[in-house]
Amino acid sequence: MNYSKEASDLDFAYKVRRALNEATENIPEPALDRLAQARKIALARKKTEAPASVLAFRGVLASAGGFAFKGPGSWMGKFGIALPLLVLVAGLIGIYEYEQQQNINELADIDTAVLVDELPPAAYIDTGFSAYLNKAEE
Repeated sequence: MNYSKEASDLDFAYKVRRALNEATENIPEPALDRLAQARKIALARKKTEAPASVLAFRGVLASAGGFAFKGPGSWMGKFGIALPLLVLVAGLIGIYEYEQQQNINELADIDTAVLVDELPPAAYIDTGFSAYLNKAEE
């Protein structure tokens, strides 16, 4: 809503209230008595206020304390904290195992290539080839 519209609405409400207050001074006495009687009847007919039951979860949003449902003491609150941590740990373990498997596969490919190829015996004596093999094993 526009600020100027809010200001004009508020200004209008003040003007209406002022006009009604000024007009109440000019109401005749019998009309005031009838208004008072009508007010008493309306208050007598007013229903008693029943407590409203509302289903609401405390702390559902992150901005409401950071814990789901009833806080850190409830089992749902603990589960809400533990589940993301378990998923994170499982993901990290999975990434580590995948990297290890990739490293093993690369070393196996090098070993297979070395064992299948017919290399001259001088290649095994060469220090550069030994360094290459040591680097591949790391």
